[in-house]
Amino acid sequence: MKILVVCQYYYPEPFRITDICETLVKMGHEVTVLTGLPNYPEGRVLDEYRNGKKRHEVIKGVKIIRSYEIGRGSSKIKLFLNYFSFAISASLKALFMKEKFDVVFVNQLSPVVMSIPAIIYKKKKKKKILLYSLDLWPASLAAGGIKENSISYQFFLKVSRWIYSSPDLILVTSSMFKKYFGSTLGIKTEIIRHLPQYAEDLFTTEFNSISDSNDYKYIFVFAGNIGDMQSVETIVKAANELSDYPDIGFYIIGDGSKLEECKIISKSLGLKNVRYYGRLPLSEMPKYYSMADAMLITLKDNKNLSYTLPGKVQSYMAAGKPIIGAINGETRRVIEESNSGLCCAAEDYKGLANIVIEYCNSSEKENMASNSYDYYIENYSKEKFMSILENTLKSLGGIIDV
Repeated sequence: MKILVVCQYYYPEPFRITDICETLVKMGHEVTVLTGLPNYPEGRVLDEYRNGKKRHEVIKGVKIIRSYEIGRGSSKIKLFLNYFSFAISASLKALFMKEKFDVVFVNQLSPVVMSIPAIIYKKKKKKKILLYSLDLWPASLAAGGIKENSISYQFFLKVSRWIYSSPDLILVTSSMFKKYFGSTLGIKTEIIRHLPQYAEDLFTTEFNSISDSNDYKYIFVFAGNIGDMQSVETIVKAANELSDYPDIGFYIIGDGSKLEECKIISKSLGLKNVRYYGRLPLSEMPKYYSMADAMLITLKDNKNLSYTLPGKVQSYMAAGKPIIGAINGETRRVIEESNSGLCCAAEDYKGLANIVIEYCNSSEKENMASNSYDYYIENYSKEKFMSILENTLKSLGGIIDV
């Protein structure tokens, strides 16, 4: 197949869509990605992509077309400019794109308007769209604090209904998304199918732990974006509750808008049991995972966020790690169903401290680890994901029926 992929984010930005596209190429397909200029999570476009540079690239067989966009910055105004600058510039590229593709694949994160270029191409070339929804809109806005009766929310509610009604098929990462699409957006549920994310192959590879002269007996690692939604401050506050336990340490790996705030909290509390490693290359992550006795996951206490299943869950499980979560909804369901860890309510830092101690004293650590990996293989393996994705794309492209 000749596949057009539309996603605002792509390499060197740290998103799984890069691995998906490169794998589709290995499977024999021609893949062209319509994307933006790398600026996540830094907030500004990387120097090597400024002033019209690197607008067309080929990386590991994937053709990349980059559209103009304004960097995310650190304000809501800049963020909205970022959203619409890509939607407009990429839509213009899609409108005048001469190449013909068999099918269009949208990897839809936030913002939902990144899907508009695909709809433009569909209407012009009469090709079908497969949309893979990783973030719910406008639920993501409500989770970010925008009131549901506000003008901006109501605007995006209408836009989201139009966008989600345009694809021929929608795949969702969380089973709870389907209910939201039907009840809130009025999308026909028969066009919605569940396809959870997978973890990159490197997370299933065994690595020796990196040397660290000040290792604790029990190490708990958080890895990923450190933004408002992730509520990483819950981990910091839990660490404060456990400051009298010298054998327990917390390692926070990643970057984001709330990183400095978390560091300030740690410093103000005089915490010595929390370490920050910053953002690391994906290739380095398994080495840091190997240090962990268990991995941490947190989200804000928010109804809309509870629908989501963050991609780090699959990475944690692929590495065969128990998961300790201060989290609600779909993620808590998965952890409890798989018997792969322990959970407390979202933002409950005292509860998180308690289950950390419970884990340290548990005789079920090895069982949690093996349950975690087994659940990943059964439900989230890359082979299963790519097989379903390929067959679905072929079906929409008129290649085969599934």
